[in-house]
Amino acid sequence: MRILLIHNFYQKAGGEDVVYQAEGELLEKYGHQISRLAFDNSSLRSFLDVLKFGINLFYNYKSAKILNDRILSFKPDIIHVHNFFPIASPSIFYEANKHNIPIVVTLHNYRLICPSGILYHNNQIYEKSIHKTFPLDAIWKGVYRKSRFQTAAVVMMTGIHKLLHTWDSKIDAYITLSEFSRQLFVNSSLHVKPEKFYLKPNFTFDRGFDSNKENYFLFVGRLVPEKGVMTILKAFSQTKHHLKIIGAGDLESEVIEASRKYENIEFLGFQKNSEVIEITKKAKGLLFASAWYETFGLTVIEAFSAATPVIIANMGGHGQLVQHDYNGLHFEPNNVEDLIQQLQKLDDKNFVDVLATNARRTFLEKFTPEKNYEMLMDIYQKVLAKKYAIKPA
Repeated sequence: MRILLIHNFYQKAGGEDVVYQAEGELLEKYGHQISRLAFDNSSLRSFLDVLKFGINLFYNYKSAKILNDRILSFKPDIIHVHNFFPIASPSIFYEANKHNIPIVVTLHNYRLICPSGILYHNNQIYEKSIHKTFPLDAIWKGVYRKSRFQTAAVVMMTGIHKLLHTWDSKIDAYITLSEFSRQLFVNSSLHVKPEKFYLKPNFTFDRGFDSNKENYFLFVGRLVPEKGVMTILKAFSQTKHHLKIIGAGDLESEVIEASRKYENIEFLGFQKNSEVIEITKKAKGLLFASAWYETFGLTVIEAFSAATPVIIANMGGHGQLVQHDYNGLHFEPNNVEDLIQQLQKLDDKNFVDVLATNARRTFLEKFTPEKNYEMLMDIYQKVLAKKYAIKPA
């Protein structure tokens, strides 16, 4: 199969970039011909760039031309988009339709139903935009980059294309990473038919595990409020459990201060992926304290692969990844006392061993590259069958 992968890189790398690269490698491994078309937000720096961003957000003719040229040269059977915001723009969907090529979009964030992209604003869940074609409250609050102008541009882009039926008529299928996310999109202002949404989680490569766990917990991620970093710091400031923190972000100074004040909190800063994997393998538990509706949690399944249990905030799609008392533990989001109680359960080494065994089993059953390839190809074949009215293989 000839597959064209499209991705718009943000200025700061994230999980979407990892999945885009990993799925491409996976498809190539199975013999498919892959072409990658990447757009990059690094050019958006000056006010003039931002102004152009607002204008081109609705329909970027340059991006459409680039895609047209790639389609003519590569002749893909299917196009899979991981992110089109903002440089690629919805123009790529119209261009694909001109050539009658089926297009699949993975919904890594909530941009189509909220300009914030994460349904989180001012340190709390923000759901007011989900059912609005033009969410004015979001504009007033400047939920995107704390800018009313840029928020308005995103609202107009998604809203106008809702009126033009772009999201329901120009895209053949959407992939959601959890059932929670799927329900949010199905019951939103997009008005896309439920059968167009397919559930397929992300995957991770098997890098082995270590059954000899050391006596520390681990947090890996961006150091920002929505990741629940402050909840973690408050919990460990009240316990003697050892915590290692890997990451960078807006709350880095707070983390450094806590590491200086409390001997049991260790800040490792940014680390290479290979080093993160080794530290994860030996951790007694991975902490995932996000206070927003994460569409997925790559670090969760990476921990499962390493036979490391996960202590997770029980909300949204990421909460569904962990089965309480099976492959990890749930705690109430933002609840320091509940998190401390869950940490105390892992003082029992036998219990840790049971959770670790089940975490590894969960990875092997659900999140291996092989399992994910089967799910992805099933989606592609169903989309091709509907597009050309043929019977899927």
